[in-house]
Amino acid sequence: MWCVVNFSMLVCMVPTDDAPDLGELFHAAFRGLRRTWSEQLAPWELTPHQWRALLTLMRRHPDVPTHPVGPAEAADAGGEAAAGAGNTAGVGGDGAGGDGGGCSAGRSDVRLKDLAGRLRIAPRSATEVVDQLEVKGLVRRDPDPTDRRATLIVATAAGQKLFADIQAERRDKSTEYFSRLNLHDHAELARILGQLHD
Repeated sequence: MWCVVNFSMLVCMVPTDDAPDLGELFHAAFRGLRRTWSEQLAPWELTPHQWRALLTLMRRHPDVPTHPVGPAEAADAGGEAAAGAGNTAGVGGDGAGGDGGGCSAGRSDVRLKDLAGRLRIAPRSATEVVDQLEVKGLVRRDPDPTDRRATLIVATAAGQKLFADIQAERRDKSTEYFSRLNLHDHAELARILGQLHD
């Protein structure tokens, strides 16, 4: 039960059973946007799992510009993390959730085990994804200067360019997807999703 103060009147409202489930609404909207994004990756011959790995690397890249969080960006972060939560056994989960630890801020290189943690997939599955990206020339493995037993995954110049191209395409599609909202609703949705993302 929640209460709303309207001038000097105190109005208490009790949720009803027919109130919309916000989680279901969010996932339904995100599935439509995610389906559009999956179709976008096809021309680049990139799977959603490979994209999430590249995205994780590039979000740590010091040369990647930061943009204000809009509905698409907030939905991407929140929805992907929710989709990946609880899926730690294989490549099926592609959310980029928690930090995973072991990586200093501002670096574009990530240890394989930390990449697996950030993607919320098993290390062997992360190895498969990195192998595929390496064959495409989008990432490379470098020795970790602080630990000879560890390997760093680094986005190559080709990987950085592909990331920029796909991001530009995704922003265009996201703008089209959210164009059904008026300016006020667009700003309000961005504000609410930004709060949930924080």
